Amino acid sequence: MPRPITLFTGQWADLPFEEVCRLASEWGYDGLEIACWGDHFEVDKALSDETYVQRKRDQLDKYGLSVFAISNHLVGQAVCDNPIDERHKGILPSRIWGDGSPEGVRQRAAQEMADTARAAAKLGVNTVVGFTGSPIWHYVAMFPPVSASMVDAGYAEFADRWHPILDVYDSVGVRFAHEVHPSEIAYDYHTTKRTLEAIGHRPAFGLNWDPSHMVWQGCDPVGFILDFADRIYHVDCKDTKVRMGDGRRGILSSHLPWADLRRGWDFVSTGHGDVPWEDCFRALNAIGYAGPISIEWEDAGMDRLVGAPQALTFVRNLLFDPPTASFDAAFSSE
Repeated sequence: MPRPITLFTGQWADLPFEEVCRLASEWGYDGLEIACWGDHFEVDKALSDETYVQRKRDQLDKYGLSVFAISNHLVGQAVCDNPIDERHKGILPSRIWGDGSPEGVRQRAAQEMADTARAAAKLGVNTVVGFTGSPIWHYVAMFPPVSASMVDAGYAEFADRWHPILDVYDSVGVRFAHEVHPSEIAYDYHTTKRTLEAIGHRPAFGLNWDPSHMVWQGCDPVGFILDFADRIYHVDCKDTKVRMGDGRRGILSSHLPWADLRRGWDFVSTGHGDVPWEDCFRALNAIGYAGPISIEWEDAGMDRLVGAPQALTFVRNLLFDPPTASFDAAFSSE
């Protein structure tokens, strides 16, 4: 049976959870990857209110939806980030932001990410998708000059902050799937290798494969699947359209807003960009990935009520099962 296709609710958190369930069900999604913001899934309530998780389960059941993962990207971002500033205040719950003292924010975010594992276990899922933040992303341009020791210190800080969090994941039987993404500790091929080394390749820490962030950087999303086969814990389907080549558009996109056609690239609804989806799904088949395929709708130039059902149709048409036997087995005389 083909893998289930879910809808990531992060870009829908302005709508009540009940409404997102209704829409996803009507479109034909098999389940949701539930975001831990808006009213979709609130970690503190999941742990403090004995009826909360069952009420979420009841809502999913009402619409015939499953859940395989929850996602806490926004809080995870604050665990390692430097600097912590007004951008974080805009995405964090007030109880995590507190007085805005950077180290206090990081500590509260770390505790919340540990609690997210506990909440996931209560919900009955074994994967939390999210970001880690990065103490060294602001060095990415390598000027003023950045020494190797400064980069080393950044990876060491990441490990120091995430090992205690991952201890909780181990204790409750949940895995963390880090989304490889610019602004994170792992944002491309080589930084992913470095991140896994820094964390000691511990099984609690894996990857959320999202090719949209690889395509505009020039990284091969298919090769990434094959090289990190044992670490692909979750899959998000989002697409990117690259529009460089006129001598004006640049890879860093010039601080231009999403959907501005002067940008060198833009996120687009799945199937409208440059991700080689069929090769990607064949690679996922090759590594034996059996988890959900989660569609992350993100397209500033398309209505989401058009994009989300259209993306589902596109992915379902490509999501074929691998064969049970080689086609040339039929040629055998045995």
